Amino acid sequence: MAREAIYQQSSVDEEQEQQDRQLRPQRMADMVGQRDVIERLQIAIDAARVRADPLGHILFDGPPGLGKTTFATVIGNELKTAVQIANGAGLKAPKDLIPYLTNVSENSVLFIDEIHRIPRTVEEYLYTAMEDFRIDIVLGEGVNARTLNLDLQPFTLIGATTRAGMLSAPLRDRFQIREHLDFYDLDDLAEIVRRNAKKLDVPVDEEAAMEIGRRSRSTPRIANNRLLWVRDYAQSRSDGKATYQTAIDAMKMTGIDALGLDKQDRNYLDTLIRLFGGGPAGIEAIGHTMNVSIDTIEDEVEPFLLRYELIVRTRRGRMATPKAYQHLGREFTGNSEDLL
Repeated sequence: MAREAIYQQSSVDEEQEQQDRQLRPQRMADMVGQRDVIERLQIAIDAARVRADPLGHILFDGPPGLGKTTFATVIGNELKTAVQIANGAGLKAPKDLIPYLTNVSENSVLFIDEIHRIPRTVEEYLYTAMEDFRIDIVLGEGVNARTLNLDLQPFTLIGATTRAGMLSAPLRDRFQIREHLDFYDLDDLAEIVRRNAKKLDVPVDEEAAMEIGRRSRSTPRIANNRLLWVRDYAQSRSDGKATYQTAIDAMKMTGIDALGLDKQDRNYLDTLIRLFGGGPAGIEAIGHTMNVSIDTIEDEVEPFLLRYELIVRTRRGRMATPKAYQHLGREFTGNSEDLL
């Protein structure tokens, strides 16, 4: 039974990965939104091609789901080179990083997601690799230990982080290109929905595309997830067409409201307003009350609520705004001056 469960989970993961690849843009020309970032990266890529040099190291920062991994794979495709993908949480010691560095080919890309989570020892090991394209490997222990200097092929390191402030200054300074990815506007999200609906062979009308985009919390990843759910709902409960009403009904079933908030978002606001009187309240107190980790709240819940001015962060803690009260259908009883 255990083997069967593992096999089933593996099949689900492979199917999800295949679906992600299907929806993910493959070229810069296919990408929607972040036009300023794309234009600057295209210039850097074109210049690297002319010089036949590796592209400078790149750091992407911004909230989750805005396309940092997509940018890394697209850059690899534009350079017509291999892309290795690692996660900072899995690089606990220099020995975990060595296989990636020794496998880089000339001008290839090494992408490290959540790079802020790598320990300081691993971070320091990256310095010579990034600057001099070499690493020092210690063989043996004690008096018999010796150091092997290993030259690497010139490569491009692309780091992605949701918390740029957690990176040390020496590591940040070694990235020649730093780009901040911002939330997407409604027109871009609707265009992403239209393009990916076409890839999935799902008939979607204009109003449905706009509504799915409107309820996507300003991120392409969530727009794709919403589209996939609307597709499933349409195929099961409708005639397979993603109409405006079908999109509304599908969102209602999963608790996605007109602003794009899900149950966890509304639970956060309800906890802040009902139990803490609208704030100020510390994130630890909110997290413990909701039984949700602090990282989840900071990375997945608060960025959207802050962007839509439903909460503010003050020196005393989080506070709900009049707009949050209005969205939950409650009367604002606080003092707006406390939000300043």
